[in-house]
Amino acid sequence: MTLKKKILIGYGLSFAFMGFVVALAVINLVALGKATDAILSENYRSILAAENMVDAIERQDSGTLLVLMGEVEEGTALFQKNEAIFLEWLGRAKDNITISGEADLLSAIAVDYASYQQVAASLAALQADSGGLTYRRMIFPMFMQVREACISLRNINEETMYAASVDAKKVAHNAIWSTVLVASLALVVALIFSMILAERIVHPIRRFMEASRHISAGDYDVQVPVGGSDELSRLASEFNQMATQVGRYNAMNIEKVIAEKNKSEAVLESIEDGLVIFDLELKVAGINPAAWRIFDLPPVEDPGLRCGDIIPDSRLCDLIRDTVETGWPPTMPDEQRVISFQHAEGAAHYLFSITVIRGIERDLSGVVLLLKDITRLKQVEQLKSDFVMAASHELRTPLTSLGMSVDLLLEHAFHNLAEKDRELLLAAHEEVHRMKSLVSDLLDLSKIEAGRIEMEFEDVPVATFFEHMQSVFKSQMELKQVAFVSGIHGDLPLVRADANKIAWVLSNLVSNALRYVNRGGCVALMAQQFGAHVHLAVKDDGLGIPEEYQARIFHKFVQVKGQEAGGSGLGLAICKEIVRAHGGTIWVESVPGRGSTFTFTLPVVGAGN
Repeated sequence: MTLKKKILIGYGLSFAFMGFVVALAVINLVALGKATDAILSENYRSILAAENMVDAIERQDSGTLLVLMGEVEEGTALFQKNEAIFLEWLGRAKDNITISGEADLLSAIAVDYASYQQVAASLAALQADSGGLTYRRMIFPMFMQVREACISLRNINEETMYAASVDAKKVAHNAIWSTVLVASLALVVALIFSMILAERIVHPIRRFMEASRHISAGDYDVQVPVGGSDELSRLASEFNQMATQVGRYNAMNIEKVIAEKNKSEAVLESIEDGLVIFDLELKVAGINPAAWRIFDLPPVEDPGLRCGDIIPDSRLCDLIRDTVETGWPPTMPDEQRVISFQHAEGAAHYLFSITVIRGIERDLSGVVLLLKDITRLKQVEQLKSDFVMAASHELRTPLTSLGMSVDLLLEHAFHNLAEKDRELLLAAHEEVHRMKSLVSDLLDLSKIEAGRIEMEFEDVPVATFFEHMQSVFKSQMELKQVAFVSGIHGDLPLVRADANKIAWVLSNLVSNALRYVNRGGCVALMAQQFGAHVHLAVKDDGLGIPEEYQARIFHKFVQVKGQEAGGSGLGLAICKEIVRAHGGTIWVESVPGRGSTFTFTLPVVGAGN
């Protein structure tokens, strides 16, 4: 028998019991209805007839008395009217004989009433009976006899009606208790049957649960007993086959899993970059040998270390903690993703990156910290900066002498030279001044990078910078017919900055925007506070910067191909170093053909200064 049939049979029996209870209740209600109907339909009509006959005979007696009082016409009319009513209700009572003795009583009433009619036949003769002797001796006794008979008819029907009411109460009482008894019995039987059926269904399911726990624990030899032919039995058979197949699959693939694990460990060990995996509580969940060497710690099997135990720089641990809390890695420029460690051989520099690990449901399960050794790159960069600085310093003196010589020639011998020689002299003069400007920029950049440039910090309102830019570039903007606007969002606080250096940065950005914006375009200065920094931006609607150049535009000597305007390619690099010296960052947002927005940040006065 299938499980479906078992459930249907169980519910079928329950429904049968409930149907039996409903049928019994209906039968009892029908019986109760019949008893009530007997009370209302049979005896009530006889009682109503008796009441109306009593009322009619009494009105006839009133008519008789009116005649005695001299009101012959009125009394006669009243008597005759109620005579017809009495006979009508007497006939109805004879048609509704339902109890024993009622027929005899109605026959007696008919006979007595006939006698009463005969005695009172001549109402006119009563008028001469001034003393009322005839009425008292003959009519009144007959009236009382008929009236009492009618009252007796009413009483026997009321008694019968009361007896029927008592019977109806008994029927109702029996119906209630029989229905309660049968319903209770049906509920008990249904409950017992449901418990038995539930146990028959749940017992195999418990076996499945127990077998599942064994499989989860790695015991693939577990088997669920199979008995019967219902769906649970077939499910048990399929479950046993599944457990067997899983066991075989596990036996076949465990070696592959171990091999892949060993391969992964070998790959991690061979990586020269440091790799650390943190769980959601910032505990070290995995670390490769390169990371042990970076942190100068001996490898241990179960480290049980936290982020602060291996990384001395709390800033990096804070970034990892923020990544765990937000679920997203931090976004910052490369120069801020450098961390240094002191070793016996000297300082080592690493470029770190933070990556999140997500599960199947895209929920965060861990964080990976990668440390790339850039010590050699730092050293090469320092050597390059030292060389550039030294070369620039050495070139300054001969370039100055060469420039003075060319200037003297232009002043004294220019008019005596041939046209071609004049052109060569002018070209030499232009190139010498361009080289002097390049050397000056290189020296300034080298000083800033080496931290040897002096900064005169002061509290400056942002509006001062914008007003200065408006006055400096007003004529150039009008000459090129370019709109120059500025906007400050809200009441900005003072910023901590070297006014001359920041003015140089803004001048360089505005000059670049003016260089690449079309005639009739627009250049805008904007400022807005975000937390402890004020963001200053220079926006234009010019040519824009291709995406491949946007990440490299702040490097030395980088210029957009096809947009060279005679500059040295050092302006934005110097801007970046000046902003970084102020503790801020600079970046660009650009869409080719739609313009660019250069934004840099300055700290608010009192914000950690």
